[in-house]
This record gives sequence, C-alpha cells and structure tokens, in this order.
Amino acid sequence: MSYNEGKKSSSKNLICTLSFNNMKKSIKDYGIYFLTLVLGVAIFYMFNSLDSQEAILRVSESTRSIIKLMISMLGMVSVFVSVVLGLLIVYANNFLINRRKKEFGIYMLLGMGKRQISSIILLETMFIGIISLFIGIIIGVFGSQFMSILVAKMFEADMSEFQFIFSKTACIKTCIYFAVMYLAVMIFNTATVSRYKLINLLHANKKNETIKIKNPIISIFIFIISAIVLGYAYWTVTGNFDSLTTADKMLPPILMGIISTIGIFWSLSGFILTVAKSAKGLYLKGTNMFVLRQINNKINTTVISMSIICLMLFMTISILSSSLALRNTMQRDLIEMTPVDINLYKTANLPEKTVSRWGKEIVYTDLQREDSKKSVVDTLVDCGLDMNELKDVIEINIYTFPELTWAKFFEEKIEELKKRYPNLQYNTEEAIIKVSDYNKIAKLYGINQYELNDDEYIMLCDFKSHAELRNEILKDGTNTLEIAGKQYKSKYNECKEGFVVMSTSHVNTGIILVPDNCFLTDDMKEMAFMAANFNSSSEEDYSRIHNIFAENNSNLIKNLNAKGLEIDGLTKTKIMESSVGLATIITFIAIYLGIIFLIASSAILAIQQLTESSDNKQRYTILRKIGCDEKMIKKSLFSQIVIFFGMPLILAVIHSIFGIQFAIKTLSGIASEKDLLPSVIATVLAIGIIYGSYFFATYSGSKNIIKEE
Repeated sequence: MSYNEGKKSSSKNLICTLSFNNMKKSIKDYGIYFLTLVLGVAIFYMFNSLDSQEAILRVSESTRSIIKLMISMLGMVSVFVSVVLGLLIVYANNFLINRRKKEFGIYMLLGMGKRQISSIILLETMFIGIISLFIGIIIGVFGSQFMSILVAKMFEADMSEFQFIFSKTACIKTCIYFAVMYLAVMIFNTATVSRYKLINLLHANKKNETIKIKNPIISIFIFIISAIVLGYAYWTVTGNFDSLTTADKMLPPILMGIISTIGIFWSLSGFILTVAKSAKGLYLKGTNMFVLRQINNKINTTVISMSIICLMLFMTISILSSSLALRNTMQRDLIEMTPVDINLYKTANLPEKTVSRWGKEIVYTDLQREDSKKSVVDTLVDCGLDMNELKDVIEINIYTFPELTWAKFFEEKIEELKKRYPNLQYNTEEAIIKVSDYNKIAKLYGINQYELNDDEYIMLCDFKSHAELRNEILKDGTNTLEIAGKQYKSKYNECKEGFVVMSTSHVNTGIILVPDNCFLTDDMKEMAFMAANFNSSSEEDYSRIHNIFAENNSNLIKNLNAKGLEIDGLTKTKIMESSVGLATIITFIAIYLGIIFLIASSAILAIQQLTESSDNKQRYTILRKIGCDEKMIKKSLFSQIVIFFGMPLILAVIHSIFGIQFAIKTLSGIASEKDLLPSVIATVLAIGIIYGSYFFATYSGSKNIIKEE
C-alpha cells in the first residue's frame, strides 16, 4: 500500500469513527429528535400497510371496494405527510448543525477540509436515518397488527383468519419516501457546511442572537389590530357563515387568521416584557426576571415557527374533533335512519317520451309505460318474486305537481334567498303525501305519527339547514299553500321531523303532509314507494333474501332488466356498509393527519427548547454563582417550557373553538353539535398524551443539559 493510499484509508477511518461517535452523542443529547423520526416511520408504515391487512378481512365486495378506496386516499395523503416529515427533519438538522459550529471550526483548524466535514455529516445522517428507519419499521410492523383489528372493528369484518402480516409494499414505500427525505437533508447539510467560514465557526458560541428591540407602542397597536382582524375572521366563519357560499369567499377569513396569528406572536415580544416590568412584585420575584427575558427573546426570534406550530395544533384539534364528531353522528343516525330492511321505489306515470340529463330523448316502450301505472308489489310479482320473502310490506304513493315548487313555498322571501343561496334548485317540486299513508310508514318505522284537519298541512323536514330556512317562512303561522285547487294552512309554525326514504343521516329536505280528502289525482303521482322487512329466521336466510335485491345476477334483477323495467331501492345492509365506509375513511385520514401534525409541532417545540437550553447553559451557571439553588433553577426552567409550550396551544385552542363551529355548520345535517363533547374529550386526551409526553421529555432533557458538571 502506498503512502497516499494509507493516508486516504486512515482519513476514511477517522471520518467513520468521528461520525459514529458523534451519532452516539447526538442520540444521548437529542433523543427527542430520534424519537420523532422513529414515530414518523412507524406511523407512515402502519397507515400504508392496510393493503396487506385488507386481504385477510372477510367482508362483502362493496365493503372491500370501500377499503380499497380508503387505501388509495391514504396513499395520496402519505405524499403530503412525507413533505411535512421531510421539512421537520430538515428543520431539526439545521438546529443540530448550528449547535456544532465550534466543533466544525476546530476540525477546520486541525486541517480538515469542508469536504471531509461534509462527509462526517453525511455519514452521521446515514447512520441516524438507518437506525431510525429500522426501529420505526419494527414498531410499525407490530403496530399494524393492532391496525388490522381496528379496521376490522370499524368495518365489522370477520377476523377468524387473522394472521401476523408483514407488508412488503408498505416497507418498500416507507424506505423510498424516507430515502428521498434524507437525500434532501444530506444536500441541505452539505450546502450549509460549504458556506461556513473558520472565524465565524470558532466564535459561534460567543455570538449572541441579534435582538431587535421593538417599540412597545407599535407592538401594542399591532396586537390590537391583529386581535380585531382575528375576531372579524371568527365572526365571518360562524356568525356570518351564510355568506360563505363559494370557496373563494372562504379564502379571506383563512388568510386573515394566518396573518393575525403571526401578528400576535410578533407583537407579544414587543410589549410583554414592558408590561411585566410594570408589575414590580411579580417581575422581581425569584427568577421571574430571568424567565421573562428568556421567553421574550425566544418569541422574538421564533415568530414564524411559533405561528406555524400554533396553526398545526389548530388543524390537529379541529380535524380530530370534527371528524370524530362526524363519525359519532353518522353511527347514531345510521341506527335511527335504517328502521327496516328494504326500501323500493319506482317512477309513476311515464310520459310518451322524456329528455335525459345528457339531452338525449328517450322513448319509453308500451310495457314500461304500462308498468309505471302498477304498484311496486305488482311489478315484483310479475318479475318472479315470491312475496313470502318479505313481511311488514307497506306501499304508498308520493305526489308532485309543477305549480308547487320550493320557489312557491319560499315565495315571500324568494329574492332574498336567491341572493343568500344562489345554488339552491328553487324549481324543485315539493313532495306531497297523504297523512294516513305517511302514518303507515311512520308506524312501521317507529317514529311520530300526525293528525290533520281538512284545511291543514304539515311540513316534514329533518335536514337542519333546510329546516331553518323553512322555519323562517312558517314561524309567524300565517303561511298557506294552494294544493290541488284548495288553500291549506300550516298546522305548526315550524317543521316537524320525519322521513320516508331510508338514508345514512337526516337528509329529508321537505315532505308536505296533506289530509286524506285532498284531491290528489293519479296523474299527480310521482313515485310508488314500498318499505318492508325480510322474512328471515337466520343470518344465512337474511343474506339470501338480501342478495335477491342486491346482486345483479339474481333472477329478480335479470327479469327486470330483460323487460327494461327499473325499480330503484336501498337495503339496510347497503346503507350501513356505505355509511361505515365513509365515516371510517374520514376518521382514518383525520387521525393520520392529526397525529402527524401533533408530532411535528411537538417535536419542533421540543428541539427548539433543547437547543435553547444548550445555548444558555452558561447563563444557568451564572445563576448558580449568584446564589440560586437547584430548586429555583429547575423552577425557572420548568416555567420557561410551560410558557413556551403553552402559548401556541392556547391560541390554537381559541382558533379551534370557532374552527370546529365552522366545520359543524359546513357539515350541517351530517355532523351534530351534541356529538362534539365526546370528540373533544378524545382529542384532548390524544393531545395530552403526545404533547404532554414531549413536554416532560423536553423538561427532562433540558435539566440534563443545564445540570452542573
């Protein structure tokens, strides 16, 4: 071996040794950083391993397709998650490298070039990445088994064939995503080192942050303006919600919220210390002077990061609370809104021809026109169904006529409503049902039945936003409608709850109940509607009857298709499967994003505070020299971390109060405010566990950093 070759080999060994030792030191001093990477890898693997878990679940084909849709959507969300984690890794690395400037300066003083220093950082990053990836995937593999159980519970799947699953696809995807992220980190680190100068590196620990003193009056003015703008944004998304009819109208309050958040954190550092100084008893007590100055300086230099953390916490709280409330509402409504096994309905009185939505004229056959005059039961019998398969059969007629539309009902305020809600279909014809027919359905469903005098009508509407609009018309009790040539007055000054067609939630936008003697003719029939239960004695029997109406290859469906006849319908099973699927997809994505945002915000705060403790280690030594005991020092450190973690959380909670209200209003009729409390409690517990764990880990790590040597 030549001298030069030996020199190169020795240099490589030195770089590897330094990299490995530095990595061990970093793990000891910055365990939170590595914990975050491990958690990120584990969660990424768990949510992307559902494709393997889906294969072992015994579910129906429709449920399996919903699960595949959820997996596809989680894959797209994972791209966004990887960007968030990538930015977090770059941010954390920047803190770690800045802390080691003097170390790099000594390396350069001893003759090491920037290329060799870059090699050390490159190897350290690779070691850290490989270890984090390895441990994270191991945790993710075991965690994904619990994910299988959770998915099975949410989709009510059979887990009799459960087995331990390792997802090769999720593992490869995780490795690729994190390899790309770490490649970006390596490039960033190399570029950072290349800009360093020896003199700046050697004096890095003596170089204090440049603190620009802000004018307290200007700061207070900015704070007040920001608070006013933020209050206006709150009012816009809650009190003035009706004006947000399009997406572009939602952008201004969002931008106002973001800018106001930055303004509040920017202005705080300009006057908080001045205000504190005015309270001499508080300011001069114990180490409060030191704590307040530390906090003031920290806020001053981390305005943007504090604002971003606040907004991420706000998104976490809002997303988790709203999605869990939505799921709770949908689960409760699902039981209430599916009281029987099947609904079937068919169009009545087909015309000679009609125009489809694509603008093409369709000419109906004589058989189709003749069948449209028959009941649903008669059509089923004609197509070979044994009616003994069903029980509790109730069939009614639903009427409409062109003269009675939404526009006619809202006639008093139609112009005002068109301005407020330009997208509503005001030419929609109102559905009309005779009260005795409705009571038959209501009795079968187990819901309220009604009585009417000869000159009265009742408006049934349980879709919240529409009910509120209709109540504006009904509230004075003078509203009358002309139905089939006769005037009818509303029996009540508000809508009553009720429905006919089963659904996943309360979506009935309006049904008018009229007396039985109302002159409704056959040519006004819009639909023949039937509700029934399956005449089954076992689960196998229930499934067999369900398939008669749900499977395309059943004799009933084949006979209907052969004759060109259509009977639409919904089975309880189909409704429940689709509802559970939608709620589960929303919940999974919300949990995924919520946890990632929570981990990211907590990790950034923790790393900032640990770095702050490391940079200010000498200041704590001075506190000891002037007579502060360890109890006072620990108390001052604890107070700093509480305030540092608490400020973005408090503002995020305030944001969330209005953000959740906006979400509930947006999901009106689907999510209910009464489901918020358990959802908020669950969110608080999640934040308490993750955010609290990072807080105490940060406090413990900071104590170790500043402890007396």
